[in-house]
Amino acid sequence: MRPLRSPRSFRSFRPRGPRRLTALLLFAAAALFPVTTPAAAAAPAPVPGTLRPYTIDAVHSSGVSSGGYMATQLHVAYSGTFSGSAVFASGPYGCAQNSLPTALNACMNTTQDLQLAKLEQTARDWSARGLVDPVANLAGDPVYVFSGSGDTTVKRPVADALADSYGRFGARVLYNRGTAAGHAWISPLGPNSCTVTQSPWINDCGIDAERELLGHLLGSVAAPSASPGGTLIQFDQNAYAPGGAAAPLSLDDRGFVYVPTSCAGGASCSLMVALHGCKQGYGYQGFGTRFVDRAYLNEYADTNDMIVLYPQAAATATLENPNGCWNWWGYLGDASHARHGGKQIEAIMGMVRALRGSAPPPATDRVTLPSLDAQDGYVKAAADGSGPAVGTLEDTYGLALGRGTDAKVNRTLLSFDTSRIPAGKEITRAYLTVNRSSGSGDPWASPAGNRLLVDVTTGCFGACAVEPSDWSAAATVAGGAHIAPFSSGSAASTDLSAGALAALDRAGTTQVRLRFESAPASAAYLFVNQATPVTLTVEYR
Repeated sequence: MRPLRSPRSFRSFRPRGPRRLTALLLFAAAALFPVTTPAAAAAPAPVPGTLRPYTIDAVHSSGVSSGGYMATQLHVAYSGTFSGSAVFASGPYGCAQNSLPTALNACMNTTQDLQLAKLEQTARDWSARGLVDPVANLAGDPVYVFSGSGDTTVKRPVADALADSYGRFGARVLYNRGTAAGHAWISPLGPNSCTVTQSPWINDCGIDAERELLGHLLGSVAAPSASPGGTLIQFDQNAYAPGGAAAPLSLDDRGFVYVPTSCAGGASCSLMVALHGCKQGYGYQGFGTRFVDRAYLNEYADTNDMIVLYPQAAATATLENPNGCWNWWGYLGDASHARHGGKQIEAIMGMVRALRGSAPPPATDRVTLPSLDAQDGYVKAAADGSGPAVGTLEDTYGLALGRGTDAKVNRTLLSFDTSRIPAGKEITRAYLTVNRSSGSGDPWASPAGNRLLVDVTTGCFGACAVEPSDWSAAATVAGGAHIAPFSSGSAASTDLSAGALAALDRAGTTQVRLRFESAPASAAYLFVNQATPVTLTVEYR
């Protein structure tokens, strides 16, 4: 991580000239709108309705904690749509790298290096491949970052990295790090004192953070209304979820949009997508609309011609997402959660398009194929490929990958019945989901940066039953995807490359081989597929 340059509580990242002007404007605004704690006026009750088109001239994102990560994902993935972002208590784009341990240890705590240079390069690579909008769009975009010194959930260096990462893309970052705030959205309507971290995670720090962030994003801001005078519409999120069902994506059935009278009457308005944090969704243990009511955005929306969209995440009944967080680490097997095709991202984009009156993209469906147990297996050989033999521990431990205690290097073979992909459909995306049963050491770190690659072949490498020659047999596409490090549970691969998608045998079997790019120098291995089969998810339209 590059050192951050200024110790001041309000920190600006390049370019400096416009930032100084913005700071002066903000201080001038402070004189016009002194910070007082407004009375908590009655919030409008939600009324049932639908999303309809309005005249929208700009779109921004904002969020706290997991909602902050999602706000950044929206901004980077669709920078052609979003003009800026405001984030409380969150970290840099792509931080988790499809790994829950990385999310916990590098992107919330600081016990693991979050590899900022690698995150930047990944974003640039995805941009070059068209998996996100051009990162050049981020240059000049206003970004507001807030981190309190009392936040022990997402620690200060993680938020520093968010500010730094946006600076690397040329965004205009205003960083408020001058309070002792706990882990929370900061609002004059917050029922909590500044330093605590507790429900409802909306804290009053004696400042008007909404004035700060909106002034930075919009360029100027009028004083808020005394109480919201517009309409809070409750709409059905199922209509925007890929596949037509919100619950399987860890989304609530209900979403909300606040529409000021001026916007409803045809005025040209901006759109703010505001994303709650974990445990703040409408359906989470009766939380209701407390985030919607107390974020202090609706009051500014009335006087600044701004529609506020409040999408809602929901908890899963499983351990995938029990706290109703937004998907920023790849849960439920969504390897594309941070880029085009991410299920929650596309659901929110569908809502944005509905409010802007633009057409939705073609509908996408998918099929998830389990590997064929009778044809699965692993092969071991010396590091140079000599002396290959079929492994014998599948029934006891699963399929082996990496270097075992016998000094042999293991590669896993998996077969899929890809004739189940519906005929006449265009394949748009595919990825593997792998479940780890046990292991020892870290083969991704031996040598450093080692990668678990996915080779894809049309049909089978030889006979479809595993045989010794499969260790080194040529693939139709070598390295058509890779799987990020994970130490427990499941992990999803990156998307199969275009060549690997083309290699899927629509008439029969497709076989894949999992192998580490380099042979680990010493024993470091994992077993997969013991209790839960590896799956191949194929999306089509």
